Amino acid sequence: MARKRKAGEGTLRLRKDGRWEGRVVVGYDEKGLPKTRNVLAKTKTECLEKLDKLKAECGVVVPRAKPDMKFGDWLDLWYKTWSKPTIRLTTQTSYEGQIYLHIIPSIGDIPLNRLQASDLQQFYSELKKCGRKSRVDLYGPGLSDRMVRACHAVCHMALEKAVTEGLIPADPAKGCKLPPAKAAEMQVLTPEEMRRFLIQAKQNDFYEIAILELATGMRRGEISALKWSDLDFETGALHIQRQVIHLRGQISISAPKTASSDRTVILPKEVVDILKELRSRTDSEWMFPSPVNKDTPLDPQSIYHTMKKVLKRAQCKDVRFHDLRHTFATTSLEHGMDIKTLSAIIGHVRSATTINIYSHITDTMQIQAANRIEKAIGDGESAKAYPTPTKSVAETEPPRRFTPYMGKIRKSGTGGIYQINDHLYEGRYTPTNVQGKREVHTVYAKTREECEQLLNDMIPSVRARIQAEKAATESKTYPA
Repeated sequence: MARKRKAGEGTLRLRKDGRWEGRVVVGYDEKGLPKTRNVLAKTKTECLEKLDKLKAECGVVVPRAKPDMKFGDWLDLWYKTWSKPTIRLTTQTSYEGQIYLHIIPSIGDIPLNRLQASDLQQFYSELKKCGRKSRVDLYGPGLSDRMVRACHAVCHMALEKAVTEGLIPADPAKGCKLPPAKAAEMQVLTPEEMRRFLIQAKQNDFYEIAILELATGMRRGEISALKWSDLDFETGALHIQRQVIHLRGQISISAPKTASSDRTVILPKEVVDILKELRSRTDSEWMFPSPVNKDTPLDPQSIYHTMKKVLKRAQCKDVRFHDLRHTFATTSLEHGMDIKTLSAIIGHVRSATTINIYSHITDTMQIQAANRIEKAIGDGESAKAYPTPTKSVAETEPPRRFTPYMGKIRKSGTGGIYQINDHLYEGRYTPTNVQGKREVHTVYAKTREECEQLLNDMIPSVRARIQAEKAATESKTYPA
């Protein structure tokens, strides 16, 4: 077994390209978040030498874990040394917010060996009452039950590590009373709602994403990260091997959520034909490129906001994007798909996870099976069916006539406005220039109203320039 590096020595790892990387925390920014520097080398020995030199240049002092050190210092040490190197980027962001914004400012000065369960319990109560740092006017002064439980989980993991390191005899976080864990209520679209949703999606340039989601149950980050090279049009095999994550206002490409999320699904032929038609009019390696830059994928946040708009216009219930994933899974189970196959398609690590999430559907399926057996082995008159415990997706409202919302039609020559994400709108004006070609002029703003104003200010100046160029061209062609 490899030697465990001591706290503060920095991290050392072998990269996929065969080189060794050493990384150490050299300070903190104005928000209290750690700043790191790294070194690269061909061998482990050379990397260690470079890392020691880097620490000496930066004046990094290797801290020593002691029982009487501040809990905040231990929490910082635990996170940088043991936790951060093993978790995903999005999880790092969550942990850093909990550690540096909530836990350390509140109970970070208490000595590690004197921290008691009552200190933690009081801290959790304060979080619930007045722990929110921003958007207080929108959500109230207290944090949600989920956030309180997340802060407790971080404290618990750090204190458990302190126990294994011999710094404290027991974990004081054990036995604390926490807010109840409440799973988000799962909702699914009925077949009639799915029909209206797809009809409206065609009017909002969202049809391909909508039909792909309802046919596969993919996560929205996985849909954003699809490339045309991932799809075999002959066999319908779609390889899901990456995801796009939205973090701190930026998007980045990362590996799938779990190892089982790297998977291949077979698309129905109708879906393949729809994507084939989309491919013929898409000039990008990405299946769903950004409207701003075709060389980058579509922001998952943009998918979410467009979905919400389509749902509202289609007169469907207000659901999360993840509920479209639930809709796919529920419909698949009710139409006879087995749990093992469904688990592989939606990328769950274990089939037990799928069973736990969709237990109400599997219960319904078992009762339906029992009723069929009763009919088969009993006489038709005496056979009694068990009542179905939950309402099936198939039991829905009858189809009704639906006319999709067309939206406001802008006048010719006034340009168009497009919502990129919840913080950005794009105004686009594409007039024909002197050479008879289309020119693309864009403006960006944080609100639709501001974007409309910028677009209205830009259009006259662009028109004036084109008119001047036309006049100059005509004067050269027909001199006085």
